Amino acid sequence: MSNNEPSRYPSRLKKKKNRSNAILNGMIGLVFVLILITGAFIFLGNNKENAQELETVQITTESDEQASEEDSGTEEADAEKEATDPEQEQPESASEESEEENAVENDENEADKNSETEQKEGTVIGGTITSKASNDPIVEETVINTSWEPVKTSQKGDHVSVYEKDSVDWKEKVSAISYATGLQEDNMYIMRIQNGGGPQKSIGVVQSKDQQEKYRVYLEWVDGKGWKPVKMDILNTLEGAY
Repeated sequence: MSNNEPSRYPSRLKKKKNRSNAILNGMIGLVFVLILITGAFIFLGNNKENAQELETVQITTESDEQASEEDSGTEEADAEKEATDPEQEQPESASEESEEENAVENDENEADKNSETEQKEGTVIGGTITSKASNDPIVEETVINTSWEPVKTSQKGDHVSVYEKDSVDWKEKVSAISYATGLQEDNMYIMRIQNGGGPQKSIGVVQSKDQQEKYRVYLEWVDGKGWKPVKMDILNTLEGAY
């Protein structure tokens, strides 16, 4: 009995050692499996992130391309619109031209109307009467009557203009002024008779006795015939008229 006991202890130790080795190997294997699983998760996770990045890039690219195409389409549409705008503006240009033509015609009509207002002509026996409005504040209008004739003179020989009231030449000047204005000599005041810029020219300023009519008459001497009215201003005022 005592001979068999020593041989059983080594067998137990061997079994125990084998069991410990098996447990250790199992643990090592488990750790290795865990490492593999962890590595697989990391690897798959990286692949998934890369795939998402690629997908994002692809989507972004497609969006950019779509936006680029839309921008290109918009630019082309704008270009086409600009190309067609001149045709659309043609009616506006035609309208503007029509308005300009109408404005020119209106201006011409207004000018004609003003011309008619400023200058009037009438026919009398032996000539015409032209009446023209004046820009001079003293003068209302200027009248030229081509039918005016020299007033008969009694003077003989070389004519000399005289500005003395009792002289024949003075009296003939007054007669010529009365003839041009239509005022009777006894119904007008002689405000002034003066030289008209030459030895054979005179200017007379008169007004009616009721002071309603005021005239400035330009006279020229016609040899052998007398003083002839050549122009008459119908005055607004006597101030500055002589």
